[in-house]
Amino acid sequence: MQQRCASSAKNLCRKILQPRTAIQATTRPPCDIFINHRGIDTKRTIAGLLHDHIFRLGLRPFLDSRNMKPGDRLFEKINPAIRNCKLGVAIFSPNYCDSYFCLHELALLKESKKRVIPIFCDVKPSQLQVKDYGTRSAKQLQRFSLALEEAKYTVGLTFETSTGDWSEFLNTATDAVIKNLVEVEAENSSKKSTFIVQDREQE
Repeated sequence: MQQRCASSAKNLCRKILQPRTAIQATTRPPCDIFINHRGIDTKRTIAGLLHDHIFRLGLRPFLDSRNMKPGDRLFEKINPAIRNCKLGVAIFSPNYCDSYFCLHELALLKESKKRVIPIFCDVKPSQLQVKDYGTRSAKQLQRFSLALEEAKYTVGLTFETSTGDWSEFLNTATDAVIKNLVEVEAENSSKKSTFIVQDREQE
């Protein structure tokens, strides 16, 4: 039964995200899912494997090591990808909070009103704290702390790399991504319909 539901969700997701015309294809955002992660912890494990899992379904995940090439400027690629994506996946790991880039991406996802799925990999939510090394302004620290606190109190997934079942986890995480994408698309369609009705009433 669970397998059948997951299959139905995938089919619905593909139908929603598939461009209907060549014009639509050229106007689609650069990615559907932005994967926010700490490279030294998860690039070769969860982040890379999840990217490949999602990519095989015909969706377009953004992972810096897969989507960027030598010479690309970080913020010129990453910021637009975040602003135009449909969904964010934040993979929290032991060294996550040491990275300015991880925290900046998370804050921008929140500021852009994106839905974010947290994955707590080898770390508990209570262990995640923004650290002050004297190199970040008070404004930056507040910005990062607000985004991190919101993410910590969002229902997410947990995984222990040393003892967890990798296959089961990747399937569970992929299903969570698909179901959230379907919900986000449904919400966006509902908003567009509301705007159209309001516009017609004003004519």
